Amino acid sequence: MLSTATQRLQRTSCLRRACLNTTLLNRRSNHTKPAYPGHIPLNWFENAFLAAGSGVMSLLDPRRGDMVATLGETTAGPSLSRLRDRMLESAEGRRILKERPRVNSSTVDMNALVQYPEGSFGKAYVTWLERCGVTPDTRAPVRHKPPPARPELTADQVQYIDDPELAYVMQRYRECHDFYHCICNLPVNVESELALKFFEFVNLGLPMTAFAAAFGPIRLSEKKRARLYSEYVPWALKCGGSAQSLITVYWEKRWEQNIEEMKTEFGIWDPPEARWSKPLSEAKEATEKRLQAVRSQ
Repeated sequence: MLSTATQRLQRTSCLRRACLNTTLLNRRSNHTKPAYPGHIPLNWFENAFLAAGSGVMSLLDPRRGDMVATLGETTAGPSLSRLRDRMLESAEGRRILKERPRVNSSTVDMNALVQYPEGSFGKAYVTWLERCGVTPDTRAPVRHKPPPARPELTADQVQYIDDPELAYVMQRYRECHDFYHCICNLPVNVESELALKFFEFVNLGLPMTAFAAAFGPIRLSEKKRARLYSEYVPWALKCGGSAQSLITVYWEKRWEQNIEEMKTEFGIWDPPEARWSKPLSEAKEATEKRLQAVRSQ
């Protein structure tokens, strides 16, 4: 009799453990289920490990755009929620969140932009690209080649942010980074990149920008580091801190607008003269050649 009761108790205990294990597995599978195409869910340990590893790699080789992107995603935390809230506070920002535009060579018509009048943001952006020798795709942090079966994925796809809307906010920041360079009249050399990181930190509050601003200058020569701190950082902190939050700007709807008017509207003024690899006159000449080629088609 006692043996039978004991056996029943054991079976009941085993059944309860099995049910508990099934519940835990279901919770785990729900947590790890991708929330959007390309999403890779992480637990807290995986996130911390990736953040630390990508931080070290970013310091060792700042050209590793994939590591910089991973650092940005794994350290973003509540800063993305704050940026999303800023976007929701303005009609322009709400429209961005609703339409979710992308910025790349497939969505930016360079032949159309080159036909905008001199002084327009569209023309200034094309000239900036020519002067820096980049394209809307050049500086994308390529992590992997998207599989042929998933054409909706891109090589710079956000991967490690769980909330789809916050993932888009990060994607938007990443793809609009060159617009910030253009509006602030900064090239893409290390010194100017760091100046813009200081600007972005006080303007947007992303932890990754603080990391870059704090540790990036270590790689500069003493002369360039002194110039960064004496000239660019004061400009970046004052201008970035008082300017409109640039994450709320629908840049693609402002191609025709005069760039100087945009600067006044956003509260942005030019930094100290930067060191460009190509003269402005040469960039404008290349832009004019592109325009003539478009008109001859």
